[in-house]
Amino acid sequence: MAVKIIISRIVPKGKTKLLTPLLRKLRALAMNHSGYIYGETLRCVNDPQEFLVISSWRSEKDWDTWLHHPERAEIQGQIDVLLGKKTEYRIYTNI
Repeated sequence: MAVKIIISRIVPKGKTKLLTPLLRKLRALAMNHSGYIYGETLRCVNDPQEFLVISSWRSEKDWDTWLHHPERAEIQGQIDVLLGKKTEYRIYTNI
């Protein structure tokens, strides 16, 4: 069953220019990973420090494989340092 992953991040002021290329790199890598369907990154109009990433995966197993991929983990570590906290993920399915 396909799943959607929702990632919400609050970016400290002055760090957006550092975050954007990391998010783009993650997306480019994910696009070539088995099970990736689609993704988008959104920035809140009313709060430009808030970013939302929504990605669709063929299965929770495909997402989990990508979540633990070493190349992804390295970039995610850089993002977590930039944000000053560990990124949290929420997994959703259609009802």
